[in-house]
Amino acid sequence: MDFIRILFAILLPPVGVFLQVGIGAPFWINILLTLLGYIPGIVHAVWIIAKK
Repeated sequence: MDFIRILFAILLPPVGVFLQVGIGAPFWINILLTLLGYIPGIVHAVWIIAKK
């Protein structure tokens, strides 16, 4: 399951975070980071998935 989350984190970072934690603060932070720059969104999403 982590492989699918990581794949989503690379393609659509907020979806990867959503699959890991649902709609919460990390999800909204990831949307903001993705809007500011795609790479920060990916890094944050992978970090959230790897942390759990």
